[in-house]
Amino acid sequence: MSMKKLIVGNWKMNPKSLRDARTNFLSIKKEASKFKNIDAAVAAPFVYLPELAKSVSLGFGLAAQNISSAKEGAFTGEVSAGMIAPMKIRYVIVGHSERRSLGETNAIVNKKVELVLANKMTPIICVGETERDTTMWYLSVVKTQIEECLAGIPKSALSRLVIAYEPVWALSSTENRRDATPEDCQEMMIYIRKVLADIFGAVAAEKVRILYGGSVDEKNAVGFLVGGKADGLLPGRASLTPKKFVAILQTANNLKDSNDLR
Repeated sequence: MSMKKLIVGNWKMNPKSLRDARTNFLSIKKEASKFKNIDAAVAAPFVYLPELAKSVSLGFGLAAQNISSAKEGAFTGEVSAGMIAPMKIRYVIVGHSERRSLGETNAIVNKKVELVLANKMTPIICVGETERDTTMWYLSVVKTQIEECLAGIPKSALSRLVIAYEPVWALSSTENRRDATPEDCQEMMIYIRKVLADIFGAVAAEKVRILYGGSVDEKNAVGFLVGGKADGLLPGRASLTPKKFVAILQTANNLKDSNDLR
């Protein structure tokens, strides 16, 4: 099965104004429309989604950074999957390490995955360890995250799932962080697909795109896509600068389909 690489820029709580969000989005879209070999999207703050949704295109869409684990009800400050689905939202990030640090558990992520799928959007399920230990316990951490976040999800839904591996120790916001290498990435791409294969079977596991996220920029993108064997990327800070994000998109576009790189 041949898959286009997927690049999703996570803007987090940026930029400061709708005007800047619209300007950046349109600037990226103008260039992204030239790239036919990739799928691309921007995960913008909730308040900007309705306006940016007016400008999405076939190859360049929108993602939400989070949703509530509840379908509806008395949950002050929450936003449901059903509320955003009509706004042409294609992807929803769930289980991001910054959400997990606030108490989001695998069980909560699992509920969010179900709601995203029920509303015909694609969940981007973030997994990743906080540190690399010499006993390789970190592999167990990621395995448990995958198993619990996908509990009860049918095999038939796998083609609509995306996994994003983000080693917390490599994030720019982590104290005493260090750079992840393409070798670190490749190890986890192989391992995550093995975990998926053990649960759902090898054929079904091949349908899931596995992204790398963790201080990705225009300089190291090719390393993670080629040497790291990632099916795509989830850049954060670099996606806020249109020139840098477009450079990442161009790098991905110039490569072969994901499965051809394995």
